[in-house]
Amino acid sequence: MTDLKAIVATFSSEDKQQFTSYLERKNKRNDTKNIQLFKLLSQNELSSKDICQKLYGAYRKDAYHALRKRLYQSLIDFIANSNLEEENSVDMQIIKYILASRTFLFYKKPKIAYQILDKAERLAQEHHLFPILNEIYHTKIQYAYTNPSVDINAVIANFRSNQKQHYLEEELNMVYAKIRQTLSDMTYKGKIVDFKTILHTTLEEHNISINEALSFKSLYQLMTIVSLSAFVTNDYLKIEPFLIETYQKILNHKRKDKQLVHHIKVVYMISNTLFRNKKFHDSLDYLDHMHTLMQQQRKKHYANFKLKYTLLMALNLNYINKQDDAISLLESTKQTKHTDLESLLDIHLALVMFYMQKQDFKSAKTIFSKFYHTDKYYIEKAGKEWIIKKNIAEIILYIELSEFDLAESRLLSFKRSYFNYLRQIDQERAIIFINLVMAYFKNPEQITTQAFKNKVENAFIWVDEKQEDIFVMSFYAWLKSKMESKPLYTTTLGLIKKAQTVN
Repeated sequence: MTDLKAIVATFSSEDKQQFTSYLERKNKRNDTKNIQLFKLLSQNELSSKDICQKLYGAYRKDAYHALRKRLYQSLIDFIANSNLEEENSVDMQIIKYILASRTFLFYKKPKIAYQILDKAERLAQEHHLFPILNEIYHTKIQYAYTNPSVDINAVIANFRSNQKQHYLEEELNMVYAKIRQTLSDMTYKGKIVDFKTILHTTLEEHNISINEALSFKSLYQLMTIVSLSAFVTNDYLKIEPFLIETYQKILNHKRKDKQLVHHIKVVYMISNTLFRNKKFHDSLDYLDHMHTLMQQQRKKHYANFKLKYTLLMALNLNYINKQDDAISLLESTKQTKHTDLESLLDIHLALVMFYMQKQDFKSAKTIFSKFYHTDKYYIEKAGKEWIIKKNIAEIILYIELSEFDLAESRLLSFKRSYFNYLRQIDQERAIIFINLVMAYFKNPEQITTQAFKNKVENAFIWVDEKQEDIFVMSFYAWLKSKMESKPLYTTTLGLIKKAQTVN
């Protein structure tokens, strides 16, 4: 059965009002139940069976199925019409020009036809509409014999150039799809792959250079591919200049207002990269810009990005010593009903981290009590990296709460479940960290000794502080706080500050 609730959940408040008005205009009878069904689905409180009962006073399966089918078609028509009105006005205008020019060519008025085609060509070039440009050049070449002033060789050269750009855009689209699929297999299925090699090989196979910039869509896809590479390799420093430089091209792009959803994603991408590079105030500047974009076009995309925006805002606040603000922000958001389950899980895990840094372990445990699903479930919903962070945080929490049986159980379970995986993806540092946690757990008194400090110093292959992953740094801060007998949050901010001042 089609998930109508998932479709309705994408609607903003204004979309819901407009769709209700659309149904009212469309309905020819007063007893039509489509508006009632839409409102019940919007509330997202009743099961399908309960909704049927409420609408008909009995479980009339066939009538309810037919009503859902009609509402589904109305939803599709409404969404398609809205997008045609808002997104493709330029495309439609150019297509009208092409159709008009062909009419004039039919009536043997080539001069007028080519004037219109020239106008269509300029507009299509401005917006990098390669498939439509292909139609324009096809028409110009086909009827060149009717207009002696046309330089057919110049038109053919333009056609060939456009073909190359169109081909490159299509190749990039395929690369983007393959890279996203690879990352999905790694994140949600736990597949072991050499992402860096796959990225390089895939780009090479399709003859794509990272330096090439094309349409708005291509610029967005290039930025996404580069960001995915950084996500896997944890090397956000390397990609930051590329993202910001490429974004300047997007700012000057004619299509940016028509591609608002991609524009928001790009700004989020940059803000997230700056956060990972510990440039929190710069990240907040981009978040402000993201929020402004989210409010455009009658807040059409606001709900879709709200959770991601809120989480990144809270993370930045936490690391600029505004922890109470960060906690307050996420506490006000954590109960939100949203289709973006992954972001909701990230919000809960971030809250756990904030409370643990604040040494409010009781509140952290309360949130953990809500994680009652299996590891397999969470891997499917949020990925393997998320479940590893969750398990490490849980081990530390039980140690802090002196719940030693649970801590030991989680340690052994983690070792059994994830050590082989961590070795396969070259994350030996996580294994070393857990072994040090285990050593502390078995003999807490040793942690402040010079021997233990030397053991920690010699255990890791240390990464440059500027490049070190901020979440890895936060976990290490817990161990360091124990070694130095200092508060965890103070230790964390100290490590961050040191990383920010490294040349």
